Amino acid sequence: MLVFIDESGDSGLKIGRGSSRYFTVGLVVFEDHDEALACDERIGFLRKELGWKLDREFHFKNNSEKVRCLFLRAVSSFNFFYYGIVINKDPEKLYGEGFRKKSSFYKYTCSLVFENAKHKLDSAIVVVDRSGSLDFRNQLAQYLRRKMNRDKRRIKAVKMQRSESNNLIQLADYVSGVINRSVTNTKKKADDYRKIIAHREMYVQIWPK
Repeated sequence: MLVFIDESGDSGLKIGRGSSRYFTVGLVVFEDHDEALACDERIGFLRKELGWKLDREFHFKNNSEKVRCLFLRAVSSFNFFYYGIVINKDPEKLYGEGFRKKSSFYKYTCSLVFENAKHKLDSAIVVVDRSGSLDFRNQLAQYLRRKMNRDKRRIKAVKMQRSESNNLIQLADYVSGVINRSVTNTKKKADDYRKIIAHREMYVQIWPK
């Protein structure tokens, strides 16, 4: 089992002064390694179809409407499922000292989405975008294993890889971007993107309500 996670938005709390209203983490699960490989290869082939360089990254926020639709349709036939957690950073609802530190904010958000998905996880290899300091990455790996493996080995390993060299982290970026766009509902095609992969959605939580 392979799990890929990425985020959309930011964990800052300065709403109206540069920080996003919502922070979203998407979690993509492949139960079968061969299916994950096939999806990876399809994303690589789409890059060729578009005439892109082989190292050009798919990124929901930066891609055009046309590319977004092509990407989502290309992956929609593969057997994966996804979860999402959307943090509403309304200062009247989100309080507590822990949320003021970006590292603890991110770890807690990840724990929420993994908690929602834990009944599906079994000896999963979790792949996270290799950003932030080595110390933070190690803390995140330890935190997730400690949270998820209390009564069962749900997470076998946590690996860090660069998103630009991993097509399936780019898929997780798209999933989190699609969810975030749908929830904010302020831009064109806010829900249209999500409809393309709706059959892959397991559960998306908005917290706090």
